[in-house]
Amino acid sequence: MARIVGNVVSTACHPSMKGRSALLCQQINELEEPQGEPFVSVANHSAGIGDKVLITTDGSYTMELLGDNHTPLRNLIVGIVDE
Repeated sequence: MARIVGNVVSTACHPSMKGRSALLCQQINELEEPQGEPFVSVANHSAGIGDKVLITTDGSYTMELLGDNHTPLRNLIVGIVDE
């Protein structure tokens, strides 16, 4: 679980990012307290800053979903958690 804390903007990106957003995420624990360092995830949904999200770090799943076996992306937002 993580909370989206920002947007990532880049002047160049890998072709597998076309049409997708990169978001800065902060892992949270069961009390919703921040854990560790923020990291970048690809948004496959319309998640935004402040949303609590479920993330997979399975690079092979991300490659399969994006349809690109050479993507450098590993973290993918797979769901938005309702309150």
